[in-house]
Amino acid sequence: MSECLKIIHAADLHLDSPFEALGEKAAMRRREQRELLFAIAELSREKKADMVLLAGDLLDSSSAYAETIEALSAAFGSLDCPVFISPGNHDCLRPGSPYLRADIPENIRIFRGGWECVHLKEKGARIYGAGYTDIICPPLLRSFHAEREEGVLNIGLLHGDLGGVDSRYCPITAEEVAASGFDYLALGHQHTYSGLIRWGETVCAYPGCGEGRGFDECGEKGVLYIELAEGGVKGEFVPLAKRRYEIMELDISEGIPPCPSGRENDIVRIIFRGESDSAPNLDAIAREWEGNFFALQLRDRSTLRRELWEGSSQDSLRGLFLRKMRERYENAQNEGEKQKIIQALRWGLAALEGGEAVKEI
Repeated sequence: MSECLKIIHAADLHLDSPFEALGEKAAMRRREQRELLFAIAELSREKKADMVLLAGDLLDSSSAYAETIEALSAAFGSLDCPVFISPGNHDCLRPGSPYLRADIPENIRIFRGGWECVHLKEKGARIYGAGYTDIICPPLLRSFHAEREEGVLNIGLLHGDLGGVDSRYCPITAEEVAASGFDYLALGHQHTYSGLIRWGETVCAYPGCGEGRGFDECGEKGVLYIELAEGGVKGEFVPLAKRRYEIMELDISEGIPPCPSGRENDIVRIIFRGESDSAPNLDAIAREWEGNFFALQLRDRSTLRRELWEGSSQDSLRGLFLRKMRERYENAQNEGEKQKIIQALRWGLAALEGGEAVKEI
């Protein structure tokens, strides 16, 4: 066995995601997702990786574009090392799966159901993998144990939900990880990098998704570089995403601040907070700022500095609206409900005054 095994571990690329919120830029994002495949392959060459582990949901659905499968085969088929794929719930091996239709290069091994083992004798390692054959998957790690052999490292590859006891997507418990017999368990399904987690003698990790696809996937995204030896496991998170989703908050109490800089490649949601004399003109701000971002969303969560219920006694549409909203506010059951009513009040006042409360570009 070599001094240590060098592994690239990636998961949850969700290639060909619709990116509906990006409109005409969605096709560009799907092309950039395919470019990520070649970035992972290049990193594998730079690190002189002994193997690449892809822990499921590489594809967002069974209707992936033909050029996406071609890109996957071209990127990973060009490597001198073996590549292992464990399909997940989005790219499960149901009839009609792109994996089953494609001409897959010989160095790429797709696990097609229950546990299979590939013995890399020259590397002193056994690779165990299992894949989904349908969207819902039973707990594949339950009652599984890889036999240990001196001088041989056991590596597991699985798309599963660690800690999700009632999950429909291959639930995994800490006890099952500890009893697995693996030195390293490469996981997919959770879209945030987990760090290295040790249960018993087994180290496991989620690399997170390769590219963010929404504001629930903010920050740096990428893959894991793992060095595995009998003495332990070392891991390095390697950012590879071309663009980032970010949520920023700006205080407008002293006026609209300057547009944030250095975000030309990012998809950004800006939330305005603070107190102001009038609601910010989101249309005007959007027109002024849009060239500074790949995509921009604006949200107004500021509050009016003037008396909140001013004008409620007026015999007008505005007065009637304020009286109705005040009645709801006073009957609210909790602070969270009150905040929702305040926000609805601001949207309503903005509409009455010809303003706008939400803007996306």
